[in-house]
Amino acid sequence: GEEEEMEEKHLLLLFISLSLLAGAAMAKSTIEPCTGTDACPALLGYTLYADLKVSEVAALFLIDPIALLAANAIDIAVPDAENHILPAGLFLRVPASCSCSGGIRRSISTSYTVRPADTLGSIASSVYAGLTSPDQIREANDIPDPAALDAGSTLVIPLPCTCFNSTDNFLPAIYLSYVVQQGDSVPAIAARYATTVTDIMTVNAMGSPSVRPGDILAVPLPGTNSVLLLSFINIALRFTCSGKHQFPPVIPPPTAVLHDSFLAPSPSPAQAGGTVTNPRSSAPGTFALPGISPASGPAGSTSEASIVSPFCCILCLFSFSLVYFNFLY
Repeated sequence: GEEEEMEEKHLLLLFISLSLLAGAAMAKSTIEPCTGTDACPALLGYTLYADLKVSEVAALFLIDPIALLAANAIDIAVPDAENHILPAGLFLRVPASCSCSGGIRRSISTSYTVRPADTLGSIASSVYAGLTSPDQIREANDIPDPAALDAGSTLVIPLPCTCFNSTDNFLPAIYLSYVVQQGDSVPAIAARYATTVTDIMTVNAMGSPSVRPGDILAVPLPGTNSVLLLSFINIALRFTCSGKHQFPPVIPPPTAVLHDSFLAPSPSPAQAGGTVTNPRSSAPGTFALPGISPASGPAGSTSEASIVSPFCCILCLFSFSLVYFNFLY
């Protein structure tokens, strides 16, 4: 009778409530369908979970430490730069090869060796800073029991990325996978990466500019696919070849998290009572990586080194081109 009907209604309301809670807890991520075996260069926005050496961060993503430094305009000419300790909370752009796997775009070239205290949750949220989820790791590795991880075993870590034909509004672009942080907003993210709210909404198929912490946005960065390569080569030219050429703006390896800079974890205001520190270049130049405003770097100028045979620079360009593209593909 009426009691059974009321009980059914209560169960239905409970089911709806649980469904809404589950939906609210699930982070959104932009998925790009794909076919074939082609890949493209992409960037992953990564926030360090602990103080780590440059080489340790590179090892987490199975990339070359020099490529990591170059992608963040960090001076690779600093002695022992690969062993420099980067501070926890530092935001880095990690170069990745975005391939087609299982009908969607993602980076699957990263693997992780399980430590004794690890869980799928800690690996996803802490070690890889929310770029992946426990369920994604479990599915990628066919893990029947997530609670039974064997220390020393190796896991494939699927990471989000997009290509979109490496264009944005018919112009060359490279896409950054950005994990939304507490206090972020789409307008602030758009301003930080020199794009528009409309562009981010279009790329991510958003009905409104509303985001939650943990959501992963594909952020288009203006420039050609060779932007990172050019930066890598230009920085290398600084100490490999003499001659007259433009220097890119580079900074020393960071020792602290700089708020309101491109190395900060999110576009949040400076801490109360604190001061904003802008990264300074150790060499003059006008070249800027995507998402880095030229205003944050020094005015451009030209080096006055003595001119030598151009063969040196040609060899340098060729060798670094091989290194970079071997890394990506």
